Amino acid sequence: MSLMILSSAQILNAQNRTEEENIRSAIEKMFDGMRDSDSSAVHSVFAQEAILNTIATDESGKTIVRKVDLKSFLNAVGAEKPEIWDERIHQYDIRIDGPLASVFTPYSFYRGEEFSHCGTNSFQMVKVSGEWKIFYLIDTRRQQGCSS
Repeated sequence: MSLMILSSAQILNAQNRTEEENIRSAIEKMFDGMRDSDSSAVHSVFAQEAILNTIATDESGKTIVRKVDLKSFLNAVGAEKPEIWDERIHQYDIRIDGPLASVFTPYSFYRGEEFSHCGTNSFQMVKVSGEWKIFYLIDTRRQQGCSS
């Protein structure tokens, strides 16, 4: 009996590792697409109903949440620009419950070789038709307190 429980736990552990790899791969595809200015690759990892937000601070120091239009984001990714958009992820904290995953990723963002800002991304992902898709993405952005 205990051997069967141990074997089941090992199988679940292996399945979770595979799911984590698939989630990470979807997120990395987004950032690779940003570096390549490939809006189609970036678009492919988002759910059709995806929501994007960013947390900012206004002139008075008040925290505000701004809505980011996915189409505008994709247009900006695909637009010709003088430098590569390079978002470097420092680590992945992935939590999975069936078809739902929550991913926390601290990052540093560079335009070409020049540091721009840092922060943390929070992804809510959903497994749709066997593929992990970004359903909700919110991030923080700051220029102070970064370990670039």
